Amino acid sequence: MNKTDKSKHNISVASIKRSTKKPYDDFKWTKFYESNSDFPYTGLNLDLTENELIICSTVVDSENYSILTSQKLITIENGTESFGNLINAKDKGYGDFKGYKDDSLTFGLVELENGTELKYFIETGKASMIMIHGVRTLIRMQQMTDKNIENVTRIWNRNNELSGK
Repeated sequence: MNKTDKSKHNISVASIKRSTKKPYDDFKWTKFYESNSDFPYTGLNLDLTENELIICSTVVDSENYSILTSQKLITIENGTESFGNLINAKDKGYGDFKGYKDDSLTFGLVELENGTELKYFIETGKASMIMIHGVRTLIRMQQMTDKNIENVTRIWNRNNELSGK
């Protein structure tokens, strides 16, 4: 079983839900998405491939946002775009949370396979778990075996059936 966009999405969203306190929709800028149709920011040009799924985002405004998809991490900071594929990427940090009650945003950092560093927005407080666990899970998934992914996807699907989703 290959790591399909759907399996990457399901595993990442499950990880986000396990690590984030409810209510999930109570955050100012950060959200995760069960499907692409749940993504409310239609004015953003994401240029997604056919099977690419949006996992989560922190959208401050049209000039400042980060979006994690099943294939890449996109950050627009002050209108300047940076993006990269997270295959063989390394988690480099989750920003500065000292004094987070005063600052509502910080930056996480990943190192891409080619050595380039890519920042991404993290909303501080409880919302931080969404972007942190989304990015972390997608990176760690590269090390999972096909059997691991099959098991996690099966558990995820069973839990969805039990919860009536």
